[in-house]
Amino acid sequence: MPVSGHGPVGGTGADARPRPEPEVLHRLEDAVSWITLNRPHALNALTHDQRERVIELLGTASADPGVRAVVITATGKGFCAGADLKGSAPSTDPVPGDISRMLRLGVQRLIAAVMDCEKPVLAAVNGTAAGIGAHVAFACDLVVAAQRARFIEVFVRRGLVPDGGGAFLLPRLVGPQRAKELLFFGDDLKAADAQRLGLVNAVVPDDELEETARRWAGRLAAGPTRALALTKRLVNDSLCVDRATAFAAEAAAQEINMGTADAREGIRSFTERRPPHYTGR
Repeated sequence: MPVSGHGPVGGTGADARPRPEPEVLHRLEDAVSWITLNRPHALNALTHDQRERVIELLGTASADPGVRAVVITATGKGFCAGADLKGSAPSTDPVPGDISRMLRLGVQRLIAAVMDCEKPVLAAVNGTAAGIGAHVAFACDLVVAAQRARFIEVFVRRGLVPDGGGAFLLPRLVGPQRAKELLFFGDDLKAADAQRLGLVNAVVPDDELEETARRWAGRLAAGPTRALALTKRLVNDSLCVDRATAFAAEAAAQEINMGTADAREGIRSFTERRPPHYTGR
C-alpha cells in the first residue's frame, strides 16, 4: 500500500550511506494522520520502538486540532503479524510480576491509546493481522480490509493466553460464544468472514484499499470532530456501565458539545437549509 513515498535518503560526501526508512511512517494529509507500520520483511511484527511511536502519534493526534482523523495501516503484505517475540524476549527468566507489568506498560497501553484517541481511528488492514495485530484493528473505530486480509487469534497456537485486550474486545464485537470460538481454535479468519461476524466494516479489492481508506477518513475529517470524540467515548463506555451511568454520561456529553462551534454550525445550517461546514472546533 503506498504510503508517504519517502524512501531511504542519502547524505552528502563520499562516505555517506543511505539511511533506512523508519519502522513507522507518518504523514499528515488533509487533516488525516496516516500511521503506517513499516517492517514489511517481518510482516510488520510489532517492535517496542514501533509500539511506542504509534502511542506517541495517537497522543499527538488527540491534542492537535489540525488532526481530525487517524488511519492505521502498513506496508507490504502484512498488517501486523503480532508482537516481535525475537526482539522482545526477556534476556533472563522473568520473576513474578514481570510479565503483567510488561503487558500493562506495553501492548495494553497501545490498545488503550487507540481506544482513547480523541479522533476517530480507521484501520486499513492490508494483509494478515495476527495476535496483537488483530487487536489493534479491532480496537479501531472503523475497519476496512483488503480481500487478502486475514485475522488470526494466534495465541492458542503458541499455548498462550490472549493479550492486548483480545478477551475484552472480541466478546463486545461478536458475543462471548463467537469470541471463544476464535480464541479457542485460532483459525485463520478471511476478511469476508470477519465482515460477516461484525469485526470489519467493509472488504474491498486489494488495490482499492488505500483509496477507500482515504475516502472514509476524509469524511471523518470533515465531520464535527468534538461530537465524534464524545460519541466515541459514549459508545466505548456504554458496554461497561449501567443504564443510569450511560444516560448521565450522554447528558454531560450533550452539554459539553452544545458549546462547540460545530454544534452551532450544525443547527444553523439546518435552519438555513444548507450543508454544514464543520471546522473541528
